[in-house]
Amino acid sequence: MLIFVVGLFLLQAAPTADPAQLGLKAMEQEKYADAVEHFRKAVAADEKDFASYFNLALAYTFLEKDPEAIAAYRKTLELKPGLYEASLNLGVVLLRADQPKDAVPHLAEAVKQKPGEYRPNYYAAEAYREVRQFAEALPLYEKAAQLDSKSAATQLGLARTLVSLKRAEEALKAYERAIALDPAYEEAIFEAAAMMEGLGKKPEAIALWKRYPDNPTARERLGVLQLETGDVDGAIANLEDAVRRTPAAANRVALANAYLQKGQPEKAVPLVELALKEVPEDAAVRMTYGRLLRDQKKYDQAAGQFYAVTKQMPDFVPAWRELSVMLISLKQWENALASFDRLKQLGENPPAHDYFRALIFDQNRAYKQAQAAYQAFLARSENKFPEEEFKARQRLKVIEKELNRR
Repeated sequence: MLIFVVGLFLLQAAPTADPAQLGLKAMEQEKYADAVEHFRKAVAADEKDFASYFNLALAYTFLEKDPEAIAAYRKTLELKPGLYEASLNLGVVLLRADQPKDAVPHLAEAVKQKPGEYRPNYYAAEAYREVRQFAEALPLYEKAAQLDSKSAATQLGLARTLVSLKRAEEALKAYERAIALDPAYEEAIFEAAAMMEGLGKKPEAIALWKRYPDNPTARERLGVLQLETGDVDGAIANLEDAVRRTPAAANRVALANAYLQKGQPEKAVPLVELALKEVPEDAAVRMTYGRLLRDQKKYDQAAGQFYAVTKQMPDFVPAWRELSVMLISLKQWENALASFDRLKQLGENPPAHDYFRALIFDQNRAYKQAQAAYQAFLARSENKFPEEEFKARQRLKVIEKELNRR
């Protein structure tokens, strides 16, 4: 929640019918729209009345009319440079309006004037963090935490800054403090768990996710991490629960992958089929489905899935790679060669592709092309494929004899 300075300027010895005084009375009664009209009249009568400009800005602030408030605060500072209340309020409203870069100098000025106040330190820290100046944000959050030790929002901002600075252990403690101060921040621990995942600290992340056995998101993430760390049975239990509670495509695919690792493809297939119906445009789900079909030796259907991905993502190498293998299995020689050519255009041309090209040409008695492809394979294979290299040399002998007879 944004907190504003409520510093109404009192005008001395002014008649009660004066617009500025009427505006102040309206502000006291929380009639902010009426206050706007009075203060607009006041500044129209005196363009140098910085106090009325400030109060006009404040009324707009309470009405959440941020563009108007910003303009009025700027005018206040033009007339009264360095006015603390205007600098602070302008910075806060700019933050609310998603303009943190513009907010930074005003909030920095407020901190300079009142370094011992909580609000300028906190909001300046927020602005610096929003513009990714984490080194500048950190001491301000630390100062704000000293000034208000009960602020959960400050601890959360501090935690997020420490995450960005890759100070994981300190960040986790700040997350814990935020939650202890305000239980409404409890799900901030999810950020902490995600942070641990991002830093490769999977056991620590698992420990955090385990705190929330009744939360579907936590069960899903726990299951995924257990799968990645080899606890397949634990992963299946958590992912089955996640699918029961939230049968989203991502949960179904994660559970399908767990079943596959358990050697239960018959359970995986229907899950992926349901996921694909939900998100037919999701290339990752389609790739998973294609590989399932491939493993079941349904090559024609698998090729269709991989081909669909290449149409959606023409530069996606894994789809072309899978498609080329399916096309060879289906003996669609011309299409297979075209897929290898496309992979070469995309920067993937390992020696194995020369060998596959050679096999295709050889199968179709295009011996000159087969000879060139076998030779290209042997020139690049570097004894890494002994079985294929032996076969290539034997075929080259046969092909040479065949070509000499012609």
